[in-house]
Amino acid sequence: MVSRALPEYDYIFAFGLIFAFLDAWNIGANDVANSFATSVSSRSLTMLQAMLIATVCEFGGAVLAGARVSGTIKNGIISTSEYDTNPSVLMLAMLCALVGSSLWLTLATKIGLPVSTTHSIVGGIIGVAFATIGAGGVDWTWEGVPQVFAAWGIAPCIAGAFGAIIFLITKYGVLQRKNPLICGFWMIPLYFGVTAAVLIMSIVWKGAASLDLDDWGTAPTVGTIFGGAAGVVLLYAAFLLPFLYRRLYLEDWSLKSWEIIKGPMLWFKGEVPPMPEGMEKQTVQDYYRGHNTKTANPVLARAIPETNVTDTPVDVEKTAGNATSSSSNSDITPTDTQTQPHHSIPTLSMEEAAKAKAIAHPWNTPTGFLARTKYYFFRGVNRDIVEEQGTAHTAPKASPQRSWLRT
Repeated sequence: MVSRALPEYDYIFAFGLIFAFLDAWNIGANDVANSFATSVSSRSLTMLQAMLIATVCEFGGAVLAGARVSGTIKNGIISTSEYDTNPSVLMLAMLCALVGSSLWLTLATKIGLPVSTTHSIVGGIIGVAFATIGAGGVDWTWEGVPQVFAAWGIAPCIAGAFGAIIFLITKYGVLQRKNPLICGFWMIPLYFGVTAAVLIMSIVWKGAASLDLDDWGTAPTVGTIFGGAAGVVLLYAAFLLPFLYRRLYLEDWSLKSWEIIKGPMLWFKGEVPPMPEGMEKQTVQDYYRGHNTKTANPVLARAIPETNVTDTPVDVEKTAGNATSSSSNSDITPTDTQTQPHHSIPTLSMEEAAKAKAIAHPWNTPTGFLARTKYYFFRGVNRDIVEEQGTAHTAPKASPQRSWLRT
């Protein structure tokens, strides 16, 4: 098929750009959660940190490793030669597929469905092929649609197998060892190296066409993959390992985050200075904070006797059970506090605080307009998912207030 200019259909191209941006926006709203939801939920990353890293990774992945996927969507699903005599129909068909995909993703994102952007666009292209050239225009050979469908079924199985293997290695190689912290120091470079090798392989083997790597032989490809992985491991050993050793093993309270750039010099920093009297500083973040402990949940604080504030959720449940058993075997009349119904104390969430700040000024003023713009564009960042974990089962869901939109 010889491409030729079609200026009379520039409006199709313009609409395509608009809905392509909408589709890309929804890709970020859905697919980013696949990679970063666990990191945010475990508090390894904050929401803002996850957003910044995801921005770089999503763009880098699309540019460096998305060429073959784009080629499959463009040429591997339908036979574009069927449109040689009517290229404008192909343009309109692709626009319709993009509109259908982006609108469906927008709706699914709004109602919270974990949908796949790949499934949506592939389904849209198959649908417009049926409508324009019939079922015969779809590539039903193994190199076409069946291969895509097979990947959808095979990929979760492979991912599940690798996930189980990695978990078991971590469980028996780190968590159940006598000194799990030191074992973790040795295991981290293994994970870093494997991850780097997989990413480099994706770029070299099926990466961007602009890199012109198709003519590479086996030796350069293998050398690049293992060389890059070795480089990542060396960076870990030079900079991250000494930093983690001082922060976690030696519990160096005086160590600043920026000192990671000192690298090997941290091995010779000397002994950890004593902490000044009256100073309280955690060298390791308490990841149990907010997970329905007494400190974070006033309901549990009223219902459970005084215990260590760092109790884990399991310890809290045990304490609650013991308290219930003790009270059932005594003749002591319960106090008013004990007989109160378990209603959580309403608190102002991060999102509610951001909304209140947004409506503090009228919308038609520069300050009010900028505040509302910031609220809408960064609404996902203002939602504290970890905070919601601690109150999801106890806090009453607030009724939506729409009147502030008319302020």
